[in-house]
Amino acid sequence: MSSETQQILTTDGIPLSISLKKAERRNKIKAFLLVAPLLFFILISYVFPIGEMFVRSIDDKMITNMLPKTFISMQKWDGKNLPPEEVFQSFYSDFKILVDNKEHGKLAQRLNKEKNGFNSIIKKLFRQVKREKIDEDKSIKDQIMKVHKRWRDVEYWQAIKRTAPPYTIAKYLKGMDLYIDSNNNITQVEEDRRIHRLLWLRTLEIAFFVTLFCFLMGYPIAHLLATLPMKYSNLLMICVLLPFWTSLLVRTASWMILLQQQGVVNDFFVMIGLVADDNRPEMMYNKVGTYVAMTQILLPFMVLPLYSVMKTISPSLMRAGKSLGGTPFVAFWKVYFPLTIPGIGAGCLLVFILAIGYYITPALVGGASGTLISNQIAFHMKTTLDWSFASALGLMLLTGVLIIYWIYNKLVGIDNIKLG
Repeated sequence: MSSETQQILTTDGIPLSISLKKAERRNKIKAFLLVAPLLFFILISYVFPIGEMFVRSIDDKMITNMLPKTFISMQKWDGKNLPPEEVFQSFYSDFKILVDNKEHGKLAQRLNKEKNGFNSIIKKLFRQVKREKIDEDKSIKDQIMKVHKRWRDVEYWQAIKRTAPPYTIAKYLKGMDLYIDSNNNITQVEEDRRIHRLLWLRTLEIAFFVTLFCFLMGYPIAHLLATLPMKYSNLLMICVLLPFWTSLLVRTASWMILLQQQGVVNDFFVMIGLVADDNRPEMMYNKVGTYVAMTQILLPFMVLPLYSVMKTISPSLMRAGKSLGGTPFVAFWKVYFPLTIPGIGAGCLLVFILAIGYYITPALVGGASGTLISNQIAFHMKTTLDWSFASALGLMLLTGVLIIYWIYNKLVGIDNIKLG
């Protein structure tokens, strides 16, 4: 018999292999359609915003579009001495167009971020151009340099030239207190302007200690939740979950009332004689207030993963350890504690990642010494409107979180995390 006659056919006369392939293809399409809304949501909510942040952080085409003739003329300039007459003429030609389009303010704002002082000299040049005091038949270079003495400073023209590339990593360098100098070398900023490294170190420090305090407080609480009778365990669980039922702003404001010098905590210390009334400790607008408030707010994120793991540990294991001659501490350390490591890993990872991104609580109770890198991101988003720098800082923070996640996966293994 031929191979065609040996084929198994379905009731409608189609070969079985082809019918199975069609059915499999239909099932794949149905499965994709089921997950398509979730995929679309992830793309809109996560992928596109992160991509937009990345593009915005490296995009520097604004000055290139504003001063096209200037940058063409600057290609022949070595950048060591003042530019030649041709560069000044091109700059004047581009600047006149910006004045007519009322876009010179954007130029001043952007160049002032590159080097302080541009804002004033751009405004002064604008007034001269607006009043038509620049004679195009005479030397443009001499006339512009007479407008303000800074136009005779080669560093300002070097700053303009540095903005020529349409894409730049300058914002990322600025986030680490670095910049590209006139010789295209990466250099540290002046010592009195190195604030971002301090903020990064402070953010990691506060996140580490908040995580440590949450672990030290959360571990015994989770153990009590797992071992107490049900009626007491439920009551304690309500106390743990209570912060979730209260607004973050309300909780932070409550700590501001409790921790101030005339607050409840200081009044209690004075009442028990721990401190004198005229020597009340400062617990607000410093790291102490930040640690206390953030620990209380993030404590449930440590307790719940630990509780979910401890609940599955049989009490008979501890009794077996004691029956084999171990003291209660040895039985706990050798038997019980290793079994809770997945919960410890999950809780620490959750609390640490949440802590490095907090900014409302540190901003309200921490003061200047409690300012984190997230506060700096919010500052540039809302006050200076430097969204490109805020995007760069946000992506650097996201990269740090991913690195922490990767290190944890290498050391402990992400499969060992238990969240419930």
